[in-house]
Amino acid sequence: MDNQISVNKEFKSEDFSNSKMECNEFESCVFSGCNFAQSLLNGVVFIDCKFDNCNFAMAKFNDTSLRNITFENCKLIGIDFSQCSDFLFSVYFNSCNLDYSSFFKRKMKATKFTDCTLKEVDFSKADLTSSVFKNCDLSGTVFDNSILEKVDFRTASNYTIDPELNKMKKAKFSLSGISGLLSKYNIEIE
Repeated sequence: MDNQISVNKEFKSEDFSNSKMECNEFESCVFSGCNFAQSLLNGVVFIDCKFDNCNFAMAKFNDTSLRNITFENCKLIGIDFSQCSDFLFSVYFNSCNLDYSSFFKRKMKATKFTDCTLKEVDFSKADLTSSVFKNCDLSGTVFDNSILEKVDFRTASNYTIDPELNKMKKAKFSLSGISGLLSKYNIEIE
């Protein structure tokens, strides 16, 4: 199949669910209210695109390129971002549901998560250096051998992080969230 390219296009309320994308590359495109649930996005290249109010529940991202991508108000439940292409991987999330997703071994320095729910997300062995979790719910999220240096957790909630298992130099926490760093010791903080 020849490489098909869409540039500067807007897609509104389109249903891509349970299908394979027809175009191979999208550059500077906007997707609003689109449904990608259980779609195959394998090998698709997205560059400088914005997704607003889109549903990606259980979509497959094998070797998908996400370069400077913004997700706003999107449902990204159960997405395995660890399968995405490493080349220039850059994403931003605002008011998204990322529950049960995986960023295993993903290098994503300075990534911003704003007003997101990240329940049961796997960040094992991920490099999140200088990332920000602003007003995010991290219930059950796994940080194991992760690089969390200079990460801002000050307004995040419900996290449990073992400082002995993660690199955390200069990470930022609020006083109220300090219990999430000590939970393995089963102590009471008042």
